[in-house]
Amino acid sequence: METLTPQEIVCELDKYIIGQSEAKKSVAVALRNRYRRSLLPKEQQEEISPKNIIMIGPTGVGKTEIARRLAKLVRAPFVKVEATKFTEVGYVGRDVESMIRDLLEAAIRQVNENKMEDVQQQAEQLAEERLLDILAPLPKKKTSMANPFEMFFNNGANNVAKPAEAEQDLQVIKDKREIMKQKLRRQELEEDYIEIEVEDNNSMNDMLASMGVDDSNGNFGDMFNNFMPKKMKKRKVTVAQARKILAQQEAEKLVDFDDVKQEAITLAENHGIIFLDEIDKIAGKGSSSGPDVSREGVQRDILPIVEGSVVKTKYGNICTDHILFIAAGAFHVAKPTDLIPELQGRFPVRVYLENLSQEDLERILREPDNSLLKQYTQLLSTEGVELVFTEDAISQLAKIAYDLNEQTENLGARRLHTILEKLLADIMFAASDYQGQQFLIDRQYVVEHLNEMAVNQDLSKFIL
Repeated sequence: METLTPQEIVCELDKYIIGQSEAKKSVAVALRNRYRRSLLPKEQQEEISPKNIIMIGPTGVGKTEIARRLAKLVRAPFVKVEATKFTEVGYVGRDVESMIRDLLEAAIRQVNENKMEDVQQQAEQLAEERLLDILAPLPKKKTSMANPFEMFFNNGANNVAKPAEAEQDLQVIKDKREIMKQKLRRQELEEDYIEIEVEDNNSMNDMLASMGVDDSNGNFGDMFNNFMPKKMKKRKVTVAQARKILAQQEAEKLVDFDDVKQEAITLAENHGIIFLDEIDKIAGKGSSSGPDVSREGVQRDILPIVEGSVVKTKYGNICTDHILFIAAGAFHVAKPTDLIPELQGRFPVRVYLENLSQEDLERILREPDNSLLKQYTQLLSTEGVELVFTEDAISQLAKIAYDLNEQTENLGARRLHTILEKLLADIMFAASDYQGQQFLIDRQYVVEHLNEMAVNQDLSKFIL
């Protein structure tokens, strides 16, 4: 997916996000530059740093969605961070390096999933062998050392099977295993219950919790696991469930976690994307007292991460020089220039997102692959209720949403969630009673059900 041209990236984003062409162009170019950088010699790659982006625009216009869809498009590790959370605990807040650790965790999950998929077929074969061992176990090999009591009482000779009989018994078991194997492959035993051993992961977490230890970054858990043997517990599950559990266990054995860590660190360093939301909320004006001091302190803590530094994690050191940072904020009260100059300089690409027009809201209801109308139609179809929206109904919904955004707080496209919930509340509540029925949502239906919202000036209870 890295070979997508900027035009192709914008076309893909257009499937989910309406308008905001300038923001789409900026992120598409930033992404393409990463691919261009990867084609350069190693020494030149080190010199080229990403051009971080700051998006400026009101809530609900697509800032977060652009960044999220972009990361999904190129399968890059992605983390969304609220900048305000760093001001919530103590004077300057939570450790800002946690965003890098979260990014690395996302990269490890991604790499691990890819490697598990690569070995899935082999893991399923090994899981089948383990199922056979449970359903038709092979006889245990007897040791050459005789039982001492047999030697004293001279009973050993009576218990030793003749070679021909032992071989015959073994052949019977092998035939039984072959029959079981064929039944497993034909999925004839899927509903039968068997007992398997699984790792008891909760025991360590429970112990740490009882000690009052927060194992948020896993270091304590790893330390104890190195000293203590894994605790196993027995579970009674169906063959179908056991097949999945055993395949998962075998896949984990086949994947080398050291390789996963190294690949994840490289992936996060060169392709990671961190979305810093609500950055306008930490824009202080340099006051000597009050919350602005804390906000400016958070900015100064974030600065070295964005500039490029080495962060220690439990998986190894990670360099932030080439991680792409996309910041976003409404900047209703503060201005981008209220950020400290050093941080401003680290976000050279500045993009302004436009307010959504009535036409934009109408297109948001109609065009995206995940549009709200499609979502509600699909949800109600699960109960046999068919929703049909007419063109004039969609236009009226967009008009009401636009008017409410103009008259009260501008919530952007999020206003459509409020309106559609109100519009379809009665149908969704009693959907089980309307099975097999069709509801035609036309302009008159919209006006009747949303007239209170459009007319009543005290709209506080409809504002999210």
